[in-house]
Amino acid sequence: MKRAGTVLVVLVALEHLWFLVLEMFLFTRPTGLETFHLTQAAADTCATLAKNQGLYNGFLAAALIASVASGSVALRRFGLISVIVAGAFGTATLGDAALLGVQSVPAVLALVVSELAGRRAVT
Repeated sequence: MKRAGTVLVVLVALEHLWFLVLEMFLFTRPTGLETFHLTQAAADTCATLAKNQGLYNGFLAAALIASVASGSVALRRFGLISVIVAGAFGTATLGDAALLGVQSVPAVLALVVSELAGRRAVT
């Protein structure tokens, strides 16, 4: 169970590294335009904001990777809860329920599995 939790945390981290690449480097390119359903003009206007958002996604990935590398339960919880809140906020503000499934649900699964594994180790 502990290994499954770690794998899920790493997958969530990799997902956020992909978001970093998408928002910081591909936002104004065909991949970004298609992903975000934007025109070139709209993407060009928002590119600086997207880069900033991508950087934050990189920080989320860094926290999760650091939690796995260090074994820090507190850092893992912080990183996963941050991802869950970011996905919920994005869903609420953008009105796109897909964000919940893409961002929050994997983090919830990683958190639940990790917490269950931690409880099992204690008992």
